[in-house]
Amino acid sequence: MRWLVGWSSTAAGVAGIGSAGATGYDGETLHPVGSQLLWGDPDPLWAVGDWRPDEVRVVRADADNRIAVLGICGASDEELRRGLYTARGGALRHLTTWPGSYTAVVQVGRRITVCGDLAGARPVFHTPWAGGTAYATAALPLADLIEANLDFGHLAALLAAPDVPAALRDTTPYDGVRRVPPGHALVLRAGAREIAGYEPVASLAVAAPPADPDHAVDAVRDALVEAVRTRLSAPRHVPGLDPGPVPGMGPAERRARRGMPVPGIGADLSGGPASGTLALLAAGLPGRPGTLLGHGTGAGERLLAVTFNDLAVGGREAELERAGALAANPRLHHVVVTGAEETLPYADLDGPLTDEPGPSLITAARHRARLAAGSADHFTGHGARQVLDAHPARLADLLMDRKRRHLVRPVAALAKADGSVMVPARVYGAARRLARLPYRTGMEVLAERLMRRRFDEPKGAVGASLAALTWARPGPAARWLTGEALAEVSVLLQAEAVRSGTGAQRPGDYRARAALARHAADLRVLEQAAEIRSQRLHAPFLDNQVVRACRALPEALRVQPGARAAILRTVLEGAGVTDLPPGWGAPSHASSAAAARAGLRVSADPLLDLFATPLLADAGLVEARVIRKALRAAAAGDPLPLDGLADLVSLELWLHRLLSRRGTCWTGTPARARAVPSGIQPRRGALASGA
Repeated sequence: MRWLVGWSSTAAGVAGIGSAGATGYDGETLHPVGSQLLWGDPDPLWAVGDWRPDEVRVVRADADNRIAVLGICGASDEELRRGLYTARGGALRHLTTWPGSYTAVVQVGRRITVCGDLAGARPVFHTPWAGGTAYATAALPLADLIEANLDFGHLAALLAAPDVPAALRDTTPYDGVRRVPPGHALVLRAGAREIAGYEPVASLAVAAPPADPDHAVDAVRDALVEAVRTRLSAPRHVPGLDPGPVPGMGPAERRARRGMPVPGIGADLSGGPASGTLALLAAGLPGRPGTLLGHGTGAGERLLAVTFNDLAVGGREAELERAGALAANPRLHHVVVTGAEETLPYADLDGPLTDEPGPSLITAARHRARLAAGSADHFTGHGARQVLDAHPARLADLLMDRKRRHLVRPVAALAKADGSVMVPARVYGAARRLARLPYRTGMEVLAERLMRRRFDEPKGAVGASLAALTWARPGPAARWLTGEALAEVSVLLQAEAVRSGTGAQRPGDYRARAALARHAADLRVLEQAAEIRSQRLHAPFLDNQVVRACRALPEALRVQPGARAAILRTVLEGAGVTDLPPGWGAPSHASSAAAARAGLRVSADPLLDLFATPLLADAGLVEARVIRKALRAAAAGDPLPLDGLADLVSLELWLHRLLSRRGTCWTGTPARARAVPSGIQPRRGALASGA
């Protein structure tokens, strides 16, 4: 893991505050483990972890004005200096418009500004501490700093309504540690904190001016090409020298066994449009996208394309064929990684502690097997679906803008899939109801559903689309929560509905942003859980400028069937790539649910042991016997929501790893205790089973 951490004190020179602490300047008594100090008192900032030299940049105008950028940023030092001067007047948005994925921290006198990103893949956290405010890009260091206990209300909301921002609010799994929402910045002035948004808010009263589809797609192409080019322009990194030969193993096998990625740049090549677009862009742009001369293949110009072939679960043969056809490009070096039962979900539940829980914990070993054969800088297509596809609730947005004719093609596609002539009327009626339903009423409806335990599961594509035409829905794990846990989330939603009034977003845009934030948070968990030493995963679709360009796409274009593949095909054509295999961009008919069900069947016994005395039951969120019964039923093939079981298992795993950890993120005097110092105390008296 890598993060930055610092704090803003109420006054300079207070004992125990800053890098100096009680022993003088630079003789700190409290500092993060494994850190490098970027600047000192009275408001110090550290970079913690295995940052590369080019990933940490500090530009100073004078002693009181400076900017730190951590991550991949395409701005030059002069551009950073100009950005610093502009930020002195209070402007923030320009700090987030450089290509790449990074966190910017600006210090102007005693005012500190920390900018989060639009997607939520690079979040910012904060907590009150020692009369001021501590901030970081990871929640666990702040939890250690204040010795925080678990926030059981947040954990309940993670299971009951994980896609509803009103339920999660700005909380984290640690009590007292808060999250800065995506699209916002944390502004600190001598310890006092303020959350400021840097993106313009669309009006509900006036429809947005019509956007030209061709210009919007061109903007997506330009942003995506610039995101890839920024990473290609960064210095190359050699993970380390090969210690030597091993009998019966080639160089690639030795690297994978020792957890060493291949030098240079590579990409996923699953056969889908997102990963294929990035691989072809990276291989086709000028420069040296491939491996270093003298390392790996020795070609110096070829990009390493990695395809995962699941031998335990079939159904992706067409995608594998398309990946092979794409890999025929002479600028690509294709590697196929096979996986059997040992790479199924739930098969390997050992792994590192992540900053927060996420459903990807159960598939981390599966991804690690693929990434171990990847490069030191590895492109992934994560986020493309969330930023390009249209959430079904966007149909209501079109009705609000009186663009009914654009509903014809998506509704016709649903009718064709279902085979019923009643589909258009049902979909149109649901979209019309949502367009007229206030945000506050939508939250109250969800609160009522949780209180009354109404978890009817939609069937088929039409059922899923109709169910998505709401402001909010219960999470797939909500059906297994105790009655009082659901009541706690229900009361919270009712209070948030009253506090927020009518809301300020369109339902489709609101649901799309929530889905993007959820995916970005889980991708962050995946990066930490499946981390390969000296490897960097790059998700250009989650860069600020790419997200902005995708949000500017007309909704009428988004909702059309096959829109994502068509947009990415146009992006590739604009970059000079036209020779795509037949069927490129076709939706996959194989579902990850088949792999999840196979993994449940193979790993049923270890999972039942995990829930013999679950920590979630001690927290009062579930009953152990209910979860064990659900696991047995799912392993036997019963049609249960597998995503909900993944949420439960991953959260239980994360709690076990958190409570079994040793040490802390801080060192120095006085000695610091870790987060959740007393463990989970059974809450049966305060939060009964209710089931």
